[in-house]
Amino acid sequence: MKKNSANRTAEKKTFTDALTAFVESLREHISTDDGQWTIKGFIDVYKNIYTISADTKIISKILEIHLFPRILKFAQDNGYSVVLAEHQNFYPDFSFVKIDDPSLKFAVDLKTTYRNPDFPGHVNGFTLGSHGEYFKERTSKKNIQFPYSEYAGHFCLGIIYSRAEVDESRVTPIEQLRSIASVVKDFQFFVCEKWKLASDRAGSGNTANIGSITCIEDIVAGRGVFSKLGESWFDEYWMNHGVTTMLKDGKATPIRNLEDFLDFKGGDKRKIVAIRSKTKTRKGTEECA
Repeated sequence: MKKNSANRTAEKKTFTDALTAFVESLREHISTDDGQWTIKGFIDVYKNIYTISADTKIISKILEIHLFPRILKFAQDNGYSVVLAEHQNFYPDFSFVKIDDPSLKFAVDLKTTYRNPDFPGHVNGFTLGSHGEYFKERTSKKNIQFPYSEYAGHFCLGIIYSRAEVDESRVTPIEQLRSIASVVKDFQFFVCEKWKLASDRAGSGNTANIGSITCIEDIVAGRGVFSKLGESWFDEYWMNHGVTTMLKDGKATPIRNLEDFLDFKGGDKRKIVAIRSKTKTRKGTEECA
């Protein structure tokens, strides 16, 4: 068992290093020299190009399609096969399975988000997957490609971009292709284990999603609220988020922040990494305040 654990740890470091080196090549694959996205729109049989919508779901899906051949090549070069999520709501986007040892698996989610123009230094944020059944029950197969416990690591391959002001109703003949402004530009890639990017706040919407930090500097450095506490605290906190209760002011109160959880469990609150929030001042906007 110890040998197997050591193998997983060693392979995790090898995979992390390879994936980190790989993403450094992706910007030039999808960008022009001036930082524009090389994808300009959709083309019909009459050679008309229709500008892409800046909708985040559309951008995310097209980026995934654009990068997929490179992701496959990376897997092949490093001795992995890629298993895609069978359903849209399954985790993760990509399962990397070691060809000569199928027990070694890595979960990689493609995460895209845009720079927030109102708060320089921050992104709009993204979710890091569910903290529901498959996260709590590590052998569960509900909404996950392989049971959570079978993965030796859980990674985000992230893409940060800036939105551009474009006319989304524009139709352009192919002869004028280079005159089309890209809807997104200035890509920045990062790789990080998802627990290092986590906040202690739920993601957007009504689903049980884990929220991310939003300061770009902290995202790139993997400086989430759990980054000094460790992955085990991340796991336990999100397994119990909103379910475990503590007595506050004489009432049983669901625990929904890390400080309360550490009070409840007796953890070291000095290791909580403060979230640098999006704030404004009278003089304008502060970066990662």
